[in-house]
Amino acid sequence: MELQELIYNSADPLSIQTLVINIGIGFIISLVLRKHFIVFGSTLSNRHELASVFPFIMLTTLLIIMIVKSSLALSLGLVGALSIVRFRTPIKEPEELAYLFMAIAIGLGLGANQVIPTIVGSFFILTLMAILGKKKINLNNKNIYLSLDIPSTNTNYLDQLNSIISKHTLSYDLRRYDLRDNAISATYFIDVSSVETLSTLSDDLVTNIEDVAITFLDQNQMPSI
Repeated sequence: MELQELIYNSADPLSIQTLVINIGIGFIISLVLRKHFIVFGSTLSNRHELASVFPFIMLTTLLIIMIVKSSLALSLGLVGALSIVRFRTPIKEPEELAYLFMAIAIGLGLGANQVIPTIVGSFFILTLMAILGKKKINLNNKNIYLSLDIPSTNTNYLDQLNSIISKHTLSYDLRRYDLRDNAISATYFIDVSSVETLSTLSDDLVTNIEDVAITFLDQNQMPSI
């Protein structure tokens, strides 16, 4: 009987008031995390899209921890259920993985009702990342490569590409335009005013050009061959 009680009632669930407070605190911290990634992150593309999922990751983790901590049986069942999950989305930068783990850690801490350590730890880590991990792209020269790959046979994309790129850059120069049997490739030199402009340009291209693959490359950071 004692073992059965341990399995099905291993911890007291949080009260509704505590749940609401923890969710509110977590949501605020996740918004700070989102803004931190947009401002200090070195990822050049899809920063806004990735940052927008941080609050959802945090809230989902918080709810999972709150549920499983009340029952050992539920926690064991969750381990079995999650063991079949496979994440196939590639992480292009280690920095993106660090921010994703940060969102998960916030959810874990608040789900375990460790509010003060979570708040202090989160802001300490974010401050440290801002100081030590801040990485700015050198935008003083026209040294940003923009490479586009479009799986299409439509040859009318060039004017549309030039129109979109011109809206977000100070100047641009088309260096290469290749037409293949089932794809189009274009390479530009672009001059932009800020890193945030690259994110806006990327979002505009994804919205208007179907299935476009975008690559930004800073020539100043290219390894010598």
